[in-house]
Amino acid sequence: MKWNPVYRRELTINSRSVSLAAILLIFDSILAVAALLNMYSVVGQVKVTAEIQYSRFLELYTFVSSIEFIMLMFIMPALTASSVSGEREKQTLELMLTTSALPIQSLVFVYGGITITDMAMLFVCHGIVAAFTGGIGMFYSSLFKRSTIATVCAYATIVILAAGTYALNVFAYRMDMNEINTYLNALNASARQASSGGFIYLLLLNPAVTFFAVITRQAGSGNVRLAFEQWFGAQPDNAVTAHWIPVSLCLQLLAAVVLIAAAVHTITPVHKGRKGSGKAVVRGKAALRV
Repeated sequence: MKWNPVYRRELTINSRSVSLAAILLIFDSILAVAALLNMYSVVGQVKVTAEIQYSRFLELYTFVSSIEFIMLMFIMPALTASSVSGEREKQTLELMLTTSALPIQSLVFVYGGITITDMAMLFVCHGIVAAFTGGIGMFYSSLFKRSTIATVCAYATIVILAAGTYALNVFAYRMDMNEINTYLNALNASARQASSGGFIYLLLLNPAVTFFAVITRQAGSGNVRLAFEQWFGAQPDNAVTAHWIPVSLCLQLLAAVVLIAAAVHTITPVHKGRKGSGKAVVRGKAALRV
């Protein structure tokens, strides 16, 4: 892929700026302090009980990964929502994500519990979420002329995807539960289990649910289906629910590609340019004949 020379120049300049170094220092300091406090508490517990809780290191891994995910969810739309409408290409978040949290996350390897494959899967999840949320911001940036409107629409879409789909499934689950309870009270018989129905598939486009599924499988209980059943009732048993994480990541990556392609199509007047050039050629030939 050929890089835009303006983007390459801005990326180089910003990567050498003092502000980026300061941001990296602050971000690394926060994560390092959290890691040291976590390890200090583990050592203190060893002195008292002579036992080591290895789960504390998994909690540290979950904490650092969650901080990265929150940054992606809230910073990427702000960066990309003004990339076209504001004519700015100063996107240096990828440098911060690739150089900051990895050493602190690697502390979990000292005591085990997380493999290199798990960490690679986590970074794949972060990368796709960044592309998805960034694509939303770029799409609205190409659609609206003002950066403020594009940013508001991007964040509104993220909120709908993250909180709206969750709330819709909870609402559908509770409505179905009330209907079943009313039926049971009337007939005094057994019935099916309540569920949110087909609304569960909307969560495939929810980045927060995808991240939760990944981190739960790596550093949590490992049973994502059990958590879904507690929140949304009985779940269908099919290939989608059995392979929730890869299906969700693939759909979000596809959505990112579609959004970015739509943004490029919106800001590229290909058809108008071809028609205009054709008319110009015809007029030029007519002028030469005269």
